[in-house]
Amino acid sequence: MLKVGVIGVGYLGQHHARIFSELENVELVAVVDIDIHKTKSIAAKHKSIPYTNFREILDKVDAISIVTPTETHFEIALECLKAGKDIFIEKPITKTIKDSEILIEESERRGKIIQVGHIERFNPAVLKVYQYIEDPIFFEAERLSPFTGRGIDVDIILDLMIHDIDIILSILSTNGYDKKVKDLKAVAAKVLTDHFDVAKVWLDFSCNIQASMTACRLSSGKSRKLKILQRNSHIILDYQNMGLKRFYKQNGEIVSDSIFVEKKEPLKEELKDFIECVITRRKPRVTAVDGLNALDLALQITREIKT
Repeated sequence: MLKVGVIGVGYLGQHHARIFSELENVELVAVVDIDIHKTKSIAAKHKSIPYTNFREILDKVDAISIVTPTETHFEIALECLKAGKDIFIEKPITKTIKDSEILIEESERRGKIIQVGHIERFNPAVLKVYQYIEDPIFFEAERLSPFTGRGIDVDIILDLMIHDIDIILSILSTNGYDKKVKDLKAVAAKVLTDHFDVAKVWLDFSCNIQASMTACRLSSGKSRKLKILQRNSHIILDYQNMGLKRFYKQNGEIVSDSIFVEKKEPLKEELKDFIECVITRRKPRVTAVDGLNALDLALQITREIKT
């Protein structure tokens, strides 16, 4: 039985605790949060033990899920690795490239797993779309969300847009395209927080594929879509509804298919993958290097906006 702990049981962390408590061959032995009332509540619900200091659980668990504010990721993750634990870190992996590199070096030195929580990689529609990628020309990503007050410790680029950054980089990498960016244009605005709340980005990759990305956390509704334009087809991926539609030319006419996608809970699939990696010692679908690559491009975008 694999013993697991969750550090940070806020909006997302409480779902980590729920899922780990439901998985086979997993025992949720500890939940940690600085809010003792919240910690006790979540622990009681899932028959676990509450803690307010993550260091207290390091000798009690085999693997740890870190679901805390981004600025705390590095310190917590490094201590967990040094204690010999496999770790899952919610995105973004850290706030700086240097911190990510240190974590990667430490994990390699100790033979420990780091999986980064880019949840859209486990969206059933995303998993399905790879088999329809043939010759992409242009990506158009739109990620709109109402203001919730969550994730406002970072810019919209690290909060929401980084999901689309990671998916686009993954598609390019999987199909053997050069992920290097040769031109980047970006604009953003601070509206309700001290960080950028809305941003628009244009990317021109060295492989002559372009991408346009829009992210906003001030929308009246929620929309998360990725359009993939190819030489002979146009794909619309609906993250939110786990939908996939393909338009293509047949006998001189434009026809469309709604591709069947078996709906599953992406977070549950993601955490199941983490547990399987810990048990079998295989490489995660989203590695620390993947997390670093997404962070690197996100920070490039942020620097361009500030410039």
